[in-house]
Parts: sequence; structure tokens; C-alpha cells
Amino acid sequence: MNVVVLVGAGPRASGLIERIAANAPELLDGPVEVHLVDPFAAGSGRVWRHEQSPLLRMNSMAEDVTMFTDSSVVCDGPVRPGPSLAEWAAELSAADPDAGVRAGSAAVEPTSFPSRRVQGAYLKWFHREAVAALPPGSSVHVHPTKVVRLTGSPQVRQRVWLADRSEPLVADVVVLALGHLDTEPSPEHLKMADYAAEHGLAYLPPDYTADADLSSVPAGADVVVRGMGLAFVDLAVLLAEGRGGAFVRIGDELHYAASGREPRLHVGSRRGVPYHSKTGYRLRGEPPGAPTFFRAAELLAGDGVVDFRRDAWPLMAKEIAHGYYRELFTGHPTRVSVPWPEFAARFAALDWYGAEMRELERSALPRESDVLDFERLDRPIDGVTFATPEGFQQFLRAYVAADVERRSSAEHSADLGAFLALLGVYGQFAVLAASGRLVGDDGWWHGFFSYFASGPPPDRLEELLALARAGVVSFLGADTWVEAEDGVFLAGSASVPGHVVRARGLIEARLPVHSLEHTADPLLRSLVAAGDVSDVRGLVEVDAEDSRIVDASGVPHPRRFAVGPYTTNKAYAAFARPRTNAPAFRQNDEVARALLRFLAVAEVDESVA
Repeated sequence: MNVVVLVGAGPRASGLIERIAANAPELLDGPVEVHLVDPFAAGSGRVWRHEQSPLLRMNSMAEDVTMFTDSSVVCDGPVRPGPSLAEWAAELSAADPDAGVRAGSAAVEPTSFPSRRVQGAYLKWFHREAVAALPPGSSVHVHPTKVVRLTGSPQVRQRVWLADRSEPLVADVVVLALGHLDTEPSPEHLKMADYAAEHGLAYLPPDYTADADLSSVPAGADVVVRGMGLAFVDLAVLLAEGRGGAFVRIGDELHYAASGREPRLHVGSRRGVPYHSKTGYRLRGEPPGAPTFFRAAELLAGDGVVDFRRDAWPLMAKEIAHGYYRELFTGHPTRVSVPWPEFAARFAALDWYGAEMRELERSALPRESDVLDFERLDRPIDGVTFATPEGFQQFLRAYVAADVERRSSAEHSADLGAFLALLGVYGQFAVLAASGRLVGDDGWWHGFFSYFASGPPPDRLEELLALARAGVVSFLGADTWVEAEDGVFLAGSASVPGHVVRARGLIEARLPVHSLEHTADPLLRSLVAAGDVSDVRGLVEVDAEDSRIVDASGVPHPRRFAVGPYTTNKAYAAFARPRTNAPAFRQNDEVARALLRFLAVAEVDESVA
């Protein structure tokens, strides 16, 4: 029996099982024995587990989530279409054993943002379907624990050592599908934690919000929150509605009725504004196409390195702008002065950052607000200062309200055109990053993508406004600073010079930044110690073609694979928007086929090392 161990049992592992099942009839004669090792439930994994607050929701619409390949996916294996989350909720969720999931699924519309529990149920259903499709005689075994060590030379079967048993699993092939990982606390975070303990303050380091212990955050206390992304939105929900408060609509305005158990959150970040909300509308104009200007293969056709700022970003910006303007010109023709074909032809011939491009925009776009400016988008309140915190609160609340309106009104559907182009760029960028020839990528691009395209549902920002009006949330501003002084946490920003908040708590509202050097994962630590992985800018180096793990000497291990954001072939999302040729789906197919080819031709060596 061919034995495969998957380290991790979340949706990425389920996607691999589905691809193994789809490709096995062509590449492998016989069954497989699969072992899944993960402390969390198979299918949903850690992030999408049922055991989290029902208040936590996805930031994707139900119709934009699928685990299935479709005709857009370019892969060697067979395409096996299936229902999106929205279709599953409408047609198949009634069979789910959990009454809460059934009720939540019944309320799902294609354009609604379901709870994470509903998404977890969809992922578990997909997992069961994938397992059922494996070759006849196959078996799947789940081990609710962690892998702590992996041994075995390339010539022999691998030993997979688990935390809760003395005897290892023995496998022909091992795939690491670890997902998002924890990291050891940084010196800064340890220093803050020690300071908080010394002075009786609350301090929460970077963490996944669903995992954080919020009981230490005192009611009624002033608490600084550093970070304004999705982690902050989840935090605000759990510390407000999660503590008994309620949102009430009075007329056209949403209000928050406090329970009295909420802290007072003073929130800031580098940008000083929340992530843009997701759009709540569809395109009005021409449908998007494949990337035209930013293509990884063309950049990699030459020799040498590809510099992010010099070579990649100008083409990425042009690609995103093309999607934005295509929707503006074809969906809102009364707001432009030339037809789309004429503008598109001239646009294609110009450099994005050239003076002639700016002249083209001025001549074709009567409204300055319709001109796309990435630098203004990235830092929207730079240079804006207020003499009083009250003045800044009014300004920032108006800014958030305008963003909610913009992302809720189809008059601004060009933003959706930009979003769809961003997805295409993101896929191409993953290929470029995996090549090992990209230099100068300091993380800005991923941060900008998340800020523009991966924000919360629009109603979450409406709730944020209600919390701000109720005094539960106040905004610090851009370039927020925090210091540990005078027995408290002090915080301020460039937006309100001279204004300082004194707080009894500090929450780092962002995910841990994982690096191989500082990983908290016992398996990765043991592989580093043994010289069985290569560290490339904090990532596990894997072969660009099939994701085999590369050891410290630069040689790929034929029996070991790794997929996920902690690798050099990082593809973040395990699921995807339909019809987007998702990088993770392509990668799953590549790994499954490489794995099956190895099993088919390898001489089974029953010895282990």
C-alpha cells in the first residue's frame, strides 16, 4: 500500500487529496493510505474550525468562494467542477448535522458574507467528498496531534514522529500543508509583555484573533490597538458585540447600544485608516480578461534578477489601472470624454509612471476623482493634521462613511474592476516570487493588496462607525507610535501632533509574521536543526516546479513536499474565487501529480532510516 502523510488537515490538505483522487486513475495503479496530522478538525483546520465565535465572518462573498477546479484552471490533471459556497449553502447544507450551521446557511445569499462556521462546514463537506473520490481500497486516518520530527534519507521510506506516540508513522511520501504558523515572540513583544506584567497592564502580542484570550482586556479601560486590518475588525466585534452590546438601526443610521463591559479602544496604524471594505456590487461594463501587461513569464524570459520597484511594480500598477479604467469607460461612459477602444489603445503604448500617461488621464477623465492614484490610495491621510483629537475623529468618521458609500454604490464599480485585476496580478506575482529571481520585495505589495482588496464586508465598517459614535472606538491617526512609559502605554500619531493617549492596555491587532528562523512549529524547527531545509528570506525553499523541499545543500528531497505561505512557492488562499485560474489549485495539481508519479515508479523499500 502506498502511504502518504499530510502534515496539516485544513483546506489546503483537502485540496491536495482532491487532486490526488482526480489524477490517480491516470498515474497510479492501486489505492493509497493517507494519514492526516493536525490538532484541529480535518477539512476546516485551525482558521475555519467550528469552535470559534459565531460573530466572526468571512471577508468574501459566498459566490466568490470555491474549493473546486473549473475551466479557467490551467493544469495537467482533470478539471472536476463543483459547487461554490453559495451553491452548497442553497442546495446541500440542509444535510449538515449542526443546527446552527443549517440556520446560518439558509440565510446565505450569493452576495452575503457568511460566518466562518458556515465556511468551515462547507470545507468539511468538501473534505468528505475528496476522501470519497480516492481510488477503491484507499483509507484515510486522522491523527489529532502535531508532527515533531521527520527523518529518512531520499532512498528510503520516511519516519514521521508524532507528539503523542512513541512509534512513528512510516510513509512513502510526506507533504507539509501547515497553513498559517505561529512564531516565537520578538524581543519587542517580550519587552512589552514584561512591562505590562510589572505594571499590571494588559498586553496581547500579535495573534489570530479567534485564538486570543480577550478576558484580560478590562472593561472601561483605555486600550491602545496597533493595527487597523481584519484582525482589528474581528477584535472590535468580540470586545463589543461579543461582550453583550448590540447594533440597532434607527432610521438610516446604525447605532451601538453598549453593555458597559467594553473597553475604550484607541486604534491606529501606519496608514491610519481601516482597510477598504469589500465591494457589494457587480460589474456594469465589459468582463475582465487575462493579465495583459504584467506577465511573470515575460519578465522571467530575460536573464538576471527582477527588481520589484524598477521592473515589476510599474507593470503591476498598469495592469490594475487597466482593469479599473476598463470598467469606468465601459460601465460609466457618460463620465469619460473618449470611447474605451481609443483610450485603451493609447493606454497600452504608455508607461504607467510617464508624463504622457498623466496627460492621457487628464484629457479623458473630466472628474479628477475618477483618476487612479496608487500613492494617494496607499497613504490617504499623509500630511493631514488636526489641532484637536475631536476634529480628527470627525474627519476620520467622514472618511470611513465615504468608503462605505463608495464600496456599496455601483456608481463606483471601477473599484471592482481594479479588484479583479488585482487578483490576476496576485496570481502572476506568485509565479514571479516563486522563481527566486525577484529582489526588492519588502512586503509592501502584500500589505497594499490586503488593504485595498482584502478588507471587511461593508457593514463591518458601518458597525465601526457606530462604535466610534458610541465612544467605544477612537482613531489615533497615521504613523501611530506607542511607548511604554510612566507605568502606562502612551500613544499618539502624526495626524494630531501633541495629542497623547494614556492607556492601561495594548493590543497588537495583526497576525504574527512567520519566518523560519523564529518559527514556533516543532517540525520546522527540527528540520532546520538537521539541515533538511533551506532558509530563503525566512521561507522554506521548495522546488519551483513541484514544491519538493530543498535541503541545506540545495538538493530537493524526492519524498518530501511543502505547500503554503511559509514556502518560496507561497500561494496564500486554499480556496479561491471561481474562474480565476487560482495559483493554489494549479500548485495542488502539480504536487499531486509529482507525488503520484513518484509512487508509481519508486521501488518500495520497506527499510527505514
